Amino acid sequence: MASLSTRLTQALALQHPVVSAPMAFAGGGALAAAVSRAGGLGLIGGGYGDRSWLDEQFQAAAGERVGVGFITWSLQKSPSLLTEVLTHRPVAVMLSFGDPRPFANEIRAAGASLICQCQDMSHVKEAVDAGAALVVAQGTEAGGHGGLRGTLSFVPEVADYLARQAPDTLLLAAGGIADGRGLAASLLLGADGVLLGTRLWAASEALVREGHHRAIIDTNGDGTLRTTLADIAREIPWPRGFTARIRRNAFTDRWQGREEALAKDIAVEAPRYRQAFFDGDPDNTGVWFGEAAGLIDSVDPAATIIERMVSDAASRLVGHGNARVVMP
Repeated sequence: MASLSTRLTQALALQHPVVSAPMAFAGGGALAAAVSRAGGLGLIGGGYGDRSWLDEQFQAAAGERVGVGFITWSLQKSPSLLTEVLTHRPVAVMLSFGDPRPFANEIRAAGASLICQCQDMSHVKEAVDAGAALVVAQGTEAGGHGGLRGTLSFVPEVADYLARQAPDTLLLAAGGIADGRGLAASLLLGADGVLLGTRLWAASEALVREGHHRAIIDTNGDGTLRTTLADIAREIPWPRGFTARIRRNAFTDRWQGREEALAKDIAVEAPRYRQAFFDGDPDNTGVWFGEAAGLIDSVDPAATIIERMVSDAASRLVGHGNARVVMP
């Protein structure tokens, strides 16, 4: 198959400019390893910092070159977790949703590349100040937590800023990217590669319940919303400015606009939410995917997803100069 050579593939010794998002509770070691074997870079989702779970997932990655990602404001509550995870020698560590600077030196000293996921230009400036090797411009179309900027304008704005202020810093695009068109467009907008969440959430290796996988196939791009409901139900105090994109369902229909009532009934509703999530119930819990759901009609192995995406993007990029297409 064709491959795409960019600054990202050259810097991280990859075959394809594709990185898997470190999705909490979904992006485990099996998915990360599958992405890396397919020529990209897989990231394990560190989430809120379960040490034993992270150890298990690095073991599940079976020695593949993988990285890890953390929710930064949560990591700040237990910084020793980073020290422990770095003993697994991750290729990269991604920090999202908080100031990365307190952790930057330790990550670099361990030989890992620092990736900072950003939702607005103030986050990008923090990432540059932290000496990030890679910046992710995450558009609001993305599943899970994020901000308000749209991918189409945010990515080239970040590309222009990095070109002026930090030309050696690599850029990944994220949010609404699920096929070769999205990969090709991201490269033409100035990115060096893409961070894939929702499309790899619908990979067979992802730690996602069958009922939730069925739900993404049945949902189009209109079938998600940004909300705080899932965080209220899980009793997780997320900082202001971040909401979560999840599937519209009976849970969101029942409580959207009634957040105070949900918080008041939390003793009953939190266990109900958690049980529905554990059961793979697609209607009564948060189902964590983004607007790219409208581009997904099957659950496939990660390698198949990446091969199709790269081949399609390569065919669309022939004749353009932002990425070099390498034919087999």
